[in-house]
Amino acid sequence: MPTTSLSSKGQVIIPKPIRELHNWHPGQKLQIIDTDDGILLKAATPFAETTLDQVTACLPFHGKAKTLEEMEDAIRRGTEEACRARD
Repeated sequence: MPTTSLSSKGQVIIPKPIRELHNWHPGQKLQIIDTDDGILLKAATPFAETTLDQVTACLPFHGKAKTLEEMEDAIRRGTEEACRARD
């Protein structure tokens, strides 16, 4: 298990294999979570967590709801158009 030291400024160097494993780069924001066993470092999310209701509330739709068949048909048409555009 890799070890590291705490500097006089309170800084800790995270070993390179661990940084690479988590794809952490200089400037990466990390959350520090205090646990019973020590601390846990997690990559900070760039946005506050939201619920599905909060996200969908910004997309108002007025009108009759689409059926599953209508949605699948629209997806199929979009896929066919995308394939034709690549040719």
